[in-house]
Amino acid sequence: MNSLFNLKASLVIATLLALPVAHATTLAKADYKAAKVRISADYKAEKTACGSMAGNAKDICVEEAKGKEKVSMAELEYSYTGKPDDHTKVLNAKAEAAYDVAKEKCDDLAGNPKDVCVKEAKATETKALADAKLGKQIGEARTDAADDKRDADYKVAAEKCEALAGDAKSSCISAAKARFGKN
Repeated sequence: MNSLFNLKASLVIATLLALPVAHATTLAKADYKAAKVRISADYKAEKTACGSMAGNAKDICVEEAKGKEKVSMAELEYSYTGKPDDHTKVLNAKAEAAYDVAKEKCDDLAGNPKDVCVKEAKATETKALADAKLGKQIGEARTDAADDKRDADYKVAAEKCEALAGDAKSSCISAAKARFGKN
């Protein structure tokens, strides 16, 4: 009965460990490459459409197209890899793109209103980048906390096994190692 439980526990753990890997490969390589080509084509088309404009309106249009391409590429990369770092890159790309567009819109102003506009745009970017960094740190802290909890639970389970002897002790330690991902 105990070995059946150990087998079930091992299968459940193996399934749970495989879930992040399954999530990371959400996009096939061919789909990824096709999406990259589509994003580049969309950018070129949007930039060409900006050609009919003049002055600062054209500059704003071009910055919007560049920002949209940068964000789309970052989102594509994240959907392809599923890595938390790539999610942070998406947030950074959004912040930078919004800043670039806002800064370009400030060019319509002059004097102190322009200076204020640029400072507001920079402040908004700084806040968004800080939020992205904070999100990354929280994610890392959660991972560290989960590791610490798993280690503590393993130590408790291993200590409980110390009360046993012989094969029962070996089986108990093996089950604890399997349950908490220890080698």
